[in-house]
Amino acid sequence: MIDQSLENGNSPIHKLDPKIRIISAFFLSFAAALCDHAGVALGYLGLSLLLIRLAQLSPGQVLQRLKPLFWFLIMIWIFLPLTFTDDILFEYGWFKISYEGVVLSFRITLKAVSILLIFSALIVTMPIASLGAGLHQLRAPDKLVFLLLMTYRYIAVIQEEYQRLLRAARFRGFTPGTNLHSYRTFAYLAGMLFVRASHRAKRVYQAMLCRGFNQKFHTLDAYAPNGLNSVFLCIMLTAGTTLLLIEKLWISS
Repeated sequence: MIDQSLENGNSPIHKLDPKIRIISAFFLSFAAALCDHAGVALGYLGLSLLLIRLAQLSPGQVLQRLKPLFWFLIMIWIFLPLTFTDDILFEYGWFKISYEGVVLSFRITLKAVSILLIFSALIVTMPIASLGAGLHQLRAPDKLVFLLLMTYRYIAVIQEEYQRLLRAARFRGFTPGTNLHSYRTFAYLAGMLFVRASHRAKRVYQAMLCRGFNQKFHTLDAYAPNGLNSVFLCIMLTAGTTLLLIEKLWISS
């Protein structure tokens, strides 16, 4: 989810306090996930596109992040329209496409794209350290914050360690295949990777203790209170609440 290439920017979104962006992202995403009307879902999509525009993200950057989601949505569009038996739009022998399945697929698509765009604009555009600081200021558990930061920091290190072990195995003549020897070799690689990761974690923890680590989160990032944060938060909360009320009135009528 976090992409370092999007951290550097001078857009209005980049200037916001991290905790304001976290609150806005989770509120809008939760509201969009609860949406049950296609018309209101279009409203969330429009709001997410506005946030993308404010974050000054290029279409290429947005499409790159949407690409993995498209594979999931393709499966939704293939299977859901075929699972309902009422209101058949198209029928050819056993092949039946239902109106309810198409509407549900369309609604899921709008909601999924909207949520991903909201997080791309508000969360992905901040450094991982700022995200941790924002969560800490929102009284998130310290262990959860440290777990997030350490996972992000060392997942690349563990990947490099795996590639090093795999190269060593190939230098010894290992050729991956669908046989018992390959499965056993990969099991040994996974076990060795776990052992090395455990040893590295102990060394990192000891190094942190030597540098005065006291189980608390400290950051050098400072965001002075300003009107932009308050105005942005009020607009996002108002927009999300308005869409919720519109859906409630739409359904009741």
